Amino acid sequence: MDASLIINNFLSPPILFFFLGMLAIFVHSDLDIPQPLAKFFSLYLLMSIGYRGGAELAHSGMTWEVATAMGAAMLMSVIVPIYTFFILTRQLKMVVHDAAAIAATYGSVSAVTFVTATAFLQKLEIPFGGHMVAALALMESPAIIIGVLLYRLFTARNPNKDTLADQNPANGELSWSELMRDAVFNASVFLILGSLVIGLISGGGPGEKALEPFLKDLFRGVLCFFLLDMGLVAARRLKDLRKAGASLAAFAILIPLINAILATAVAKMIGMSLGDALLFVMLCASASYIAVPAAVRLSIPDANPSLYVPMSLAITFPFNIIVGLPLYLSTLKLFWS
Repeated sequence: MDASLIINNFLSPPILFFFLGMLAIFVHSDLDIPQPLAKFFSLYLLMSIGYRGGAELAHSGMTWEVATAMGAAMLMSVIVPIYTFFILTRQLKMVVHDAAAIAATYGSVSAVTFVTATAFLQKLEIPFGGHMVAALALMESPAIIIGVLLYRLFTARNPNKDTLADQNPANGELSWSELMRDAVFNASVFLILGSLVIGLISGGGPGEKALEPFLKDLFRGVLCFFLLDMGLVAARRLKDLRKAGASLAAFAILIPLINAILATAVAKMIGMSLGDALLFVMLCASASYIAVPAAVRLSIPDANPSLYVPMSLAITFPFNIIVGLPLYLSTLKLFWS
């Protein structure tokens, strides 16, 4: 692997602001980002990548390449939570509700990881397709649905039996309307899908040009502010993992690597370009800490958020944006060359 990729990524302003946020917590600084601003940064990034992806999709049109990429994205978002769930329950002996929540977390995706990856590709001047934003949006919901289904399927009638080995599939009622609403209409998925549709409709027209200063020129600055806030949040969550032990911390790094290997094979098989392949790998290797917690809080109330939120936010997210990006790109270059 090219060490300069890691160094350049590590020294990029967004990553440095992420570490500045973590440092602020470690030195007990009173630095804080007001929650309304933090929410605005998140909404801005989702709207920006959604609109720009829709506009790019309008330029390229629906091709076989686009269709296969989105199909592969949805397939991965179904497969990953299933085998993740059984690794957690069979190998780590985790209770079903926590395993289902973590499986949904690692089957779903991180929009901020995707945003950071697009900025990384732009910096290296590696082209990628706007349809990958559609892939991002499509990968949010299936993993949530699979996670909740696994929870409902393997929840025992006897509440004292918590591990998968103790349980039999239950016939409890499943509210599909509520489940679909949690998965599809939560804020992050709804905004990015809506922005993508607007970009698809107005892409190539005067509206796209008018929005360019807001959605493109301000993008990296807002990303720096957002990652500063993410650094603050991640550092605060690190202490929650001490109770979980080293096995879950190792899981939070190993599973993204496994998912990245599988995604690399799929991307090569369907003939993705290098830029699209990196974004696909990053999506598969990422873990959700926005959409999934919102849905899991309602659908799997027994799950412990002090496990799945710190795993994705305090371990997997930093690992992917600091080490994962250059590692995955170097690996892809070996196969794509």
